[in-house]
Amino acid sequence: MTAFTPKQQPFPAEIPFLHDLGVEFHGMADGRAEIALTLQPRHMNSWHVTHGGVVMTLLDVVMSMAGRSLDPDARGGVTIEMKTSFMEPGGRAGGRIVARGHAFHRSRTMCFCEGELWDGERLVAKSMGTFKYLKRPDAGPRMEHG
Repeated sequence: MTAFTPKQQPFPAEIPFLHDLGVEFHGMADGRAEIALTLQPRHMNSWHVTHGGVVMTLLDVVMSMAGRSLDPDARGGVTIEMKTSFMEPGGRAGGRIVARGHAFHRSRTMCFCEGELWDGERLVAKSMGTFKYLKRPDAGPRMEHG
């Protein structure tokens, strides 16, 4: 996958969870996206490598962004399905991991994407996902019951 110039930019949407994790946005355009994370002890599992939940979060976000880059009118998206294969443990506190996403097929409301998570030159995990893009920004309030 083509890499963006590793220069942190503001995220195109405010996502508090990503801010809390410390995720850096490198870019999204033409069906591709890239994000990165400098790992802290809080990102580790009991074996002192990147926690699988952190890996899956980065892959989910980068694939969604790759798909959104193809539709400037999309206000948001939801993950319909995601499969992740963990190739090997990767990332230690103080190190850096990079996630790259690619949208390889898009319909009017759905997008099919793949993502990879890299620890330097090592492929740590690969993912495929299906995303539904929303034109309306009020999905959260509509989910409230009461």
